[in-house]
Amino acid sequence: MAEVHALRPQTQSGPVHEVLEKGVLRLTLDSPPANALSIALMERLRELLDKARDDKAVRVIVISAVGRIFSGGHDLKEITLHRADPDRGSAFFEQTMRLCADLMQAIVNHPKPVIAEVAGLATAAGCQLVASCDLAIASTEATFCTPGVNIGLFCSTPMVALTRNVSRKQAMEMLLTGETIEATEAREFGLINRVVPPEYLNQVVNKYAEAIASKSPLTVKIGKEAFYKQAEMSLSDAYDYTARVMVENMMARDAEEGIGAFIGKRKPEWTGE
Repeated sequence: MAEVHALRPQTQSGPVHEVLEKGVLRLTLDSPPANALSIALMERLRELLDKARDDKAVRVIVISAVGRIFSGGHDLKEITLHRADPDRGSAFFEQTMRLCADLMQAIVNHPKPVIAEVAGLATAAGCQLVASCDLAIASTEATFCTPGVNIGLFCSTPMVALTRNVSRKQAMEMLLTGETIEATEAREFGLINRVVPPEYLNQVVNKYAEAIASKSPLTVKIGKEAFYKQAEMSLSDAYDYTARVMVENMMARDAEEGIGAFIGKRKPEWTGE
């Protein structure tokens, strides 16, 4: 079917809420006041992302947040508490960074497109989360920064996602100054796709998400995977690889159906095969 109309009631327990409607799974960070990427929040977000991988009712994922802060990055209070550990927190810090790195890669490698809906401040690892998503749409009130340098902790892991979205000069500007940039500047940098008035943010994100959800899920999965793989290749290798992907895609039933529907001037009926 072209659209999925399943509705899953919102789950209110834990630091991340989920609701599924019309093929769009909305994951809402709700860990006030800063929606910090604590161990609990990252584990829950990863759990929900993993569950969505093979859920055919899920076509697109939206990550949003409650409150004025999208995410304040790692939970510095949680980190500070572990300074009292016998190893001065080394094992906990390693666990935190590994879990965060795995979470960001799970978003990039996820078969479903992931959209960040940013209504407020996205800082440090919160900015990394935005940069890791496939698309990012922000309110005019949203701001972004990688301020680790201000507290003696360079944003080295956020740098990975940042430098894969914006130019090196702009990335270094954010990383070295730690200054906050407005949404319009973030769009100019290439960190986000669109900037919209706050009252229209949810509406615009849902429009994008539902448009993507109406496409062949197999085609979207093939395309997303190929996009990230070819970006790391040389020009020649990228063309060789994507040519093979195109042939594979062409052999899919959905491609046959889509081309036939286009020629026949009718709406395609996707099967995901």
